[in-house]
Amino acid sequence: MLKGVGSWGALAVVAWLLVGWSGPAAAAKMVVLGTGGVTGVYFPVGGAICRLMNASRPFHGIRCLVESTGGSLDNVRRLLDGEQDFGIVQSDVLWKGVQGIAPFESPQEDLRSVFALHAETFVLVVRGDSGIHAAPGIRGKRINLGGPGSGTLATAQDALAALELARSDLALAATVGFDDQNDALRSGQIDGFFYLAGHPSHALRELFLAMEARMLPLSGPRFDELTARYPYYVRAEVPARLYRGVEQAVPTFAVRAILVTSSDTASQLVYNLVKSIFLELESFRRFHPALAPITAQSLVQGLTAPMHPGACRFFEEQGISCPE
Repeated sequence: MLKGVGSWGALAVVAWLLVGWSGPAAAAKMVVLGTGGVTGVYFPVGGAICRLMNASRPFHGIRCLVESTGGSLDNVRRLLDGEQDFGIVQSDVLWKGVQGIAPFESPQEDLRSVFALHAETFVLVVRGDSGIHAAPGIRGKRINLGGPGSGTLATAQDALAALELARSDLALAATVGFDDQNDALRSGQIDGFFYLAGHPSHALRELFLAMEARMLPLSGPRFDELTARYPYYVRAEVPARLYRGVEQAVPTFAVRAILVTSSDTASQLVYNLVKSIFLELESFRRFHPALAPITAQSLVQGLTAPMHPGACRFFEEQGISCPE
């Protein structure tokens, strides 16, 4: 059994040999995978990817390092600047990057999808004593829109538009980082925050255990229009009783988290990363509850940038068609 992953054993080793290996292990390479805040879902998901990649290092010679970053927008910037090799990015942020839509000034033609991860559900959480009982009630309140460089901040702009609100309609449009927003809410510095994450979220569970808070629906005709207009949004809900006091499912909308790289990344490197995850997909699903719904087919669904040819080659070898 290889060190680092208890479920990686003889069958996985045999699978590597049967599927085939090209590229000498001696050609060692270190790759960096950008995630998000350490208390979010991106960080442990990125850690799971690197852990499986490192468990199979004797076969491909690649060492994977996970880094905490500002989130989706920051990961795109770092990828394009060559500061990291892979990054986890929201499907909406990735689509805007490819299309060259704000906050991007021009199309980012080098962005490539590797595979899709978990669904990320957008929520609005407010203090129990805030007096806010429905989403439009945030007018005139102090609301955190997401940290600089985060995908939450980008998605919050669309949510405000669906609520027919502008940032100027808020008493405070804060941009507190993800790792600090729970403290800001508990201390009364803000009345609420928008948050985009896989569920259940450890950070949200801690918050709802520590104080009285509400999760408000983001639904209605304007949100139906939002999900109909953009290909990266889907209607969703946060299941009941994931968090203390949230006794009914909360309707909202969601995006997908996608593992992204650059067109400059070597095809064999991407092929080996995908292979490391695919051959241990059941182990990967158990690393975090948000990953549990993932299937072999869902890995190629909901991608909003062209698939990297190294990833496409592996999926087609498994009889899974690459998205056009």
